[in-house]
Amino acid sequence: MALLTGSLPRIPLPQTAAGTGRFKEPPSVVALGGGHGLSASLAALRLLTLDLTAVVTVADDGGSSGRLRRELGVLPPGDLRMALAALCDDTEWGRTWRDVMQHRFKSAEHTEASLDNHAVGNLLIVTLWELLGNPVAGLQWAGALLGARGQVLPMATVPLTIEGDVLTETAEGRLATVTITGQSKLAVAGKDCRVNDVRLIPADAPACGEALEAIELADWVVLGPGSWYTSVLPHLMLPQLRDALCRTTARRVLTMNLATDTKETSGMTAADHLAVLRRYAPEMRFDYVLADPGAVEDRARFEQEAGRLGAQVVFGRVGTLGGGPVHDPLRLAAAYHDIFVGSQGSANE
Repeated sequence: MALLTGSLPRIPLPQTAAGTGRFKEPPSVVALGGGHGLSASLAALRLLTLDLTAVVTVADDGGSSGRLRRELGVLPPGDLRMALAALCDDTEWGRTWRDVMQHRFKSAEHTEASLDNHAVGNLLIVTLWELLGNPVAGLQWAGALLGARGQVLPMATVPLTIEGDVLTETAEGRLATVTITGQSKLAVAGKDCRVNDVRLIPADAPACGEALEAIELADWVVLGPGSWYTSVLPHLMLPQLRDALCRTTARRVLTMNLATDTKETSGMTAADHLAVLRRYAPEMRFDYVLADPGAVEDRARFEQEAGRLGAQVVFGRVGTLGGGPVHDPLRLAAAYHDIFVGSQGSANE
């Protein structure tokens, strides 16, 4: 019989008496992003608070999510599913439902099956959407079933498409601009060329009202880590969401990736990543930028770019001991903890 471990304890945060400060115990946190990057921040933040909201990109057009989006006209459920799985508790119940949500069907060899590569969680979420007729309500029911430590919301109420212009070299050696449409294609478009411009379609899509309210009421907003152009930047390109992020009284933390030279951002430095955010949302300000020192090539330039965003840089070893570009939940939680309480002793180098 499997051993029940119980819930992971939350790292204690100091409680501020009513009327003497802005933060309470536990703090209200909104984390924005998509895919594996958002899952990493959620796995850390759920150790600090139960008042946690994930706001997730809805532009995925590949794999199981893309098929469901095209065939049923629904929001792509994949990144939403991953966020729910990341919020599952560390009990036998939580671990089992996390694995169920992430399980993918695999058809027999030489057999073409309609369920091939579909994630169970995607099908469950879409089922709830069809039964309830409401994306937010469907996600709430899914979260209740999983015992999720927080809520998951889509960033927009309609599916989004990401389109970007990529500067590439032709066979004749000339530079040319090519338009790439779709998150799955744009995510690998920067491998041998440079992404120059990115936009959302529709540009004025309505943001999720519950997400806007959560941002307004939050103590802290955490953006990133994640694929810069397809998971992080979209939150600053949706007008209503960007305006909410600029207006909120919450303090804002930008979490940097552990690897900058990816298929999407080839040739870009950590400082370049900050410059891109400022280019697309010049009015956006951050209080802190959290970065692993191993992912920052030029500290002086990086701190200069962070200063242009209004942010203080916090350096911390937040990667796994294996050395790969994967955030360690406990290390990342400790770094967020130090930022939240205003004591950065263990996060700073």
